[in-house]
Amino acid sequence: MIECPQCSQKLAPSDRICPMCGALQRHASTRAVGPGHALSLADSRIVVDKRIGEGGMGEVFRAWLFHDPKGPLGTQPATLLALKTLRPEYVVDNLVRSTFANESKLLKRIQHPNIIQYIDMLEFEGQLIVVLEYIDGQSLEDVIARHVARARINEGAALPCLNLLRAWFYFQQLLGALASSHAVGIVHRDIKPSNVLIRRDGLVKLTDFGIARLTEPHAQGTVQITRGHAPGTGMYMSPEQVLSQPVDARGDLYSAAIVLFEMLAGRPPFVDEGSEFVIRRHQVESPAPHLRDFAPQAPPAVDVLLQKALAKDPNQRFSSAIEMGEAFRIALNLPTTDEWAAQEQFALSVNTCRK
Repeated sequence: MIECPQCSQKLAPSDRICPMCGALQRHASTRAVGPGHALSLADSRIVVDKRIGEGGMGEVFRAWLFHDPKGPLGTQPATLLALKTLRPEYVVDNLVRSTFANESKLLKRIQHPNIIQYIDMLEFEGQLIVVLEYIDGQSLEDVIARHVARARINEGAALPCLNLLRAWFYFQQLLGALASSHAVGIVHRDIKPSNVLIRRDGLVKLTDFGIARLTEPHAQGTVQITRGHAPGTGMYMSPEQVLSQPVDARGDLYSAAIVLFEMLAGRPPFVDEGSEFVIRRHQVESPAPHLRDFAPQAPPAVDVLLQKALAKDPNQRFSSAIEMGEAFRIALNLPTTDEWAAQEQFALSVNTCRK
C-alpha cells in the first residue's frame, strides 16, 4: 500500500484519484498524449508527431489525421492538425477543465479567415484535447523579437522594430478578427503577440481563446482561469481587466493598441520589471508613454491615435475595431485595400446575421 501525499490516505498502486481528498496521484499510470500516440476515431485516426508549444495548463502538438482507406474520405491525403492538450494533473480540477473547454465552446460560434479554425474536442483517458487547424508559420512575438535583435546588432541604424506598412498589414488583420468575434459577443481578453500567429504567406491567425468570454448576460462558458487575481498577461491588460471589472470590446482594443505599439517600438508601453503586480498597477494608474519616445520615426498621427486607444477610461477609446482601423487608415493616408474592405464587410455581415 502507498499513501496519498496530500492527505495520507492509504491507496492501492492502481488508484489514480484519492477517494478521500480527490487528488490526482502521480504514481498512477496516466498516459499523457505525446509523440507517437495514435487516437482512433470513427473512420480515421490521429497520430501525434511532435510538441510545438506549451503553456501553464497544457501542451500543443503537431499531428497527422489519416482517413480510413475504406471509409468515405479514404481517398483524401493526410492532414496536418494542432492538438492542444490539458496536462494529466489537471484532469480532476473542474475549474481548469471548464476553462480549457471554454475555448472550444467559443470557437464554435465563429469562422473567420483570421481566427484559428476549431475542428473538434476529444478525450483520451481523461485528458482533454482540442483539435485545431495547424498553422505553418510563427508567432508575432517571434517576429518582433527578431526585428528587435536586428536593431540592436545595427546599433540604432535600423528601425527599432517593424516598419509602419508591415505593422499595419498585420494590425488590420488582427482588427478584422476582433471585429467579427465582437460581433458575435466574444471578448478575447488575452490579446498579445504570442497569441497572434502569422502563416508563411502573411495571413494572421488569432488564437488562444481560453479565457475569452461571452458578453451576453448569463452566458455559458464565462469561466475564470486563475484564483486570486484577474486572468491575463499584465503587459497587455486593460485597466478594467486588471481591476476585475466588466470587459467589453474596448478592452480587447486597448490590448490590440499595445500590440501595435510594440510592433513599432520594439517594446510595449509598460515593460515587465519582474513584478506582475507593478506592471498591472502601471496599466491602471500610469499614463501610456508616447510612441515617438521609442520610435521617433513614427508619424505624429500614430502617437495621437495610440494615446486615444490607450486611454484609461474605456469611454474615451475607440468603440469598435473597424472605427479604430479606419481612424489609423485615414490619418496615415493609407489606401482602402481589398483586404481591409473585406474585413469591414465581413464584420458587418456577421453583425447583421446576429441581429
